[in-house]
Amino acid sequence: MSAGLDRREAVAALLAGRRDFLVVTGLGSASYDVAACGDRAENFYLWGAMGGTAMVGLGLALAQPERRIMVVTGDGEMLMGLGALATIAVAGARNLAIVVLDNWSYGETGGQPSHTAHRVDLAAIAKGCGWEDTRTIVDAAGLDQLARALDRAGPIFAVIRIAPGEKPRVLPPRDGAFLTQRFRAKLGSAEP
Repeated sequence: MSAGLDRREAVAALLAGRRDFLVVTGLGSASYDVAACGDRAENFYLWGAMGGTAMVGLGLALAQPERRIMVVTGDGEMLMGLGALATIAVAGARNLAIVVLDNWSYGETGGQPSHTAHRVDLAAIAKGCGWEDTRTIVDAAGLDQLARALDRAGPIFAVIRIAPGEKPRVLPPRDGAFLTQRFRAKLGSAEP
């Protein structure tokens, strides 16, 4: 296991110039990192939906086929929702990218080693489910290639090896009703 990239810097690099991407985040660190890059109406932060972020991203990608959708989540949450990888591969949403921040640990519950610390390869699992574009990012060059690829058709599944450790929390809004209404209004669909 190498030291890994700085999590906050990696997320900032992916979101730089993101244009009109819609971003769905997993709980905890993924949400803090995206919020640290600037809270926007195009960000939909999931609180307490462990394991469901990829499927929310798929639903959004299918409902908004003209928009690019980026899911940013952690290794622990992706491990909890592995079945989503098969469903997304079959759905073939060409406008969807899933980015997994893999620090080899369950950061939100105390930093216990996750399965990825024990040889579980999320990119290989996605490949086995039928994803054509899977990658594991371990350096700045790979991160730059991923940032450029996000503008092309997907689906893209990327694991970014990040250094373990906490960053200062940047808390985005936590009110689910507010986030939903704000996101819908941004999409021009304020009706429930």
